[in-house]
Amino acid sequence: MTPDLDLARDALSRIPALAAYRGEIVRLGGLTNLVFRAGDACLRIPGKGTEEYINRANESVAAREAARAGVSPEVLHFDAATGVMATRFIDGAVTMSPQAFRTRHGSPTRAGQAFQKLHMSGAVFSFRFELFAMIDDYLTILSTKDVVLPEGYHDVVREAGTVRAALAAHPLPVVACHCDPLCENFLDAGDRMWIVDWEYSGMNDPMWDLGDLCVEGGFDANQEEELIRGYFGGVPSPAERGRIVIYKAMCDLLWTLWGLIQLANGNPADDFRAYADGRFARCKALMGTADFARHVAAVGH
Repeated sequence: MTPDLDLARDALSRIPALAAYRGEIVRLGGLTNLVFRAGDACLRIPGKGTEEYINRANESVAAREAARAGVSPEVLHFDAATGVMATRFIDGAVTMSPQAFRTRHGSPTRAGQAFQKLHMSGAVFSFRFELFAMIDDYLTILSTKDVVLPEGYHDVVREAGTVRAALAAHPLPVVACHCDPLCENFLDAGDRMWIVDWEYSGMNDPMWDLGDLCVEGGFDANQEEELIRGYFGGVPSPAERGRIVIYKAMCDLLWTLWGLIQLANGNPADDFRAYADGRFARCKALMGTADFARHVAAVGH
């Protein structure tokens, strides 16, 4: 048995409902955590260093609320002290990727509908996702690490002050949001889309989820439109569309820093230097377009 599978077997032995399981354990994907299938259960063991920036008690509330809202699998076990979680395995669902979002007919529509179901559910998460406060928090963490920010990062953060003012001019009511919609956090059952992994979730502007998924999925204009129409059931207002575009840039600004924390923590799952530099370059490019300024103006007026 590999060390990872030993960890999984040990974790299962400590979960009353799953301690008797003796079947096959299969390692699944996971960028920062270890994820396994054990029969009808999905087991998640947190990765090294995640306790620095993930509040497991908040995640526990969000995972259970999202399950009640009907967009996430049932939570079988959650240990807020260790972050070990077990949920019901969704049999037959496909773990999404940018490629799967391009090839699975109707998948952007189903993702938009899942977001709409979550946002309108009345679910209440215990964390408030504050974009600019999180940027400050991540910068504070990085100040203790031996890692270099991309050149010009602080200049772009200053430029984002205009964006912050526009967003604050007409704030939308905050709702329960996923806040970290990587494609791999979506499971497509064909008739509906499930959403998993609530580590970064919180009460937030609902347009964040749409903008961030457009970026994570590398959506083209048609996919973006399909997602948006699936969510709204029609065409959004210029201000709503503007918020989506703004958050496409802002999510890259935030996740640049997240990538640098992974780099500093020695996470071997990816080339996080290239990840951070690529996200920052994309953020700068979008913020430098005339279209971006037009969208900011639509949001601020």
